[in-house]
Amino acid sequence: MTDRVYPNAAAATATNGAPAPKTAPFPATKSQLYGATRPAYHPQPHHRRRRSRSCCCSVCLWLSLTLILLIFLLAIASAVVYLIYRPHRPSFTVSAVKLSYFNITSSSLLNSKFDLNVSARNPNKKLVFTYNPVSISVFSNGIDVGDGVLPGFVHDTKNTTLLKTSILSKSHQLDSSSESTLKSSMKSKKGLPLEIQLDTKVKLKMGALKSPKIGIRVSCDGISVTVPTGKSPATASTSGAKCKVDLRLKIWKWTI
Repeated sequence: MTDRVYPNAAAATATNGAPAPKTAPFPATKSQLYGATRPAYHPQPHHRRRRSRSCCCSVCLWLSLTLILLIFLLAIASAVVYLIYRPHRPSFTVSAVKLSYFNITSSSLLNSKFDLNVSARNPNKKLVFTYNPVSISVFSNGIDVGDGVLPGFVHDTKNTTLLKTSILSKSHQLDSSSESTLKSSMKSKKGLPLEIQLDTKVKLKMGALKSPKIGIRVSCDGISVTVPTGKSPATASTSGAKCKVDLRLKIWKWTI
């Protein structure tokens, strides 16, 4: 049997001395065939950020338009309610104040008793006020000299209600500055200057409509009273008394 002779590397050269062309192995692999027909990859730019920004802008625009529409509708509703009911704030007047006693002990303890009459007027024809219990404080030169509470009440239309209460201070401890200020006012011919403050919450009723409770503060000043020397109470001068009604709205932690 004759042996087969395979060409070696030297026999692969051409007869002229030039190297023979290199040939790919046969048959071609799948990777080579796939690479021959596969197009070159070109990375595409991403548009996710642009899309997210445009989406956020659209949401903000719709929210803004909705908020403006709600404010507009609320303004229209408020105008309609005002034209129908013509709401006005209640008014308060201090009609009488009597001081039964007012003394400061050697231990800087204050004891006092005020008898207070306050007239509350509802000027509205179609608006009813419903009041919570009313806390009352009496101040002199910014110093608390008596506190009390009035029960809640319903204030009907075109009605004037007389509120009566006694304001007491029993063994109220004073600091040295407050004691000095009060003793000086007690000796004055003008008497003790008084400020009366009422705090409560009120609910408004307009026909079938009812509002949430709104805080109000009534501040009255221009009142003075002399300290009684005997058993008879002293009557305060209220001719120059003026009362101001302020709404107190609570927003989160703040009251304005």
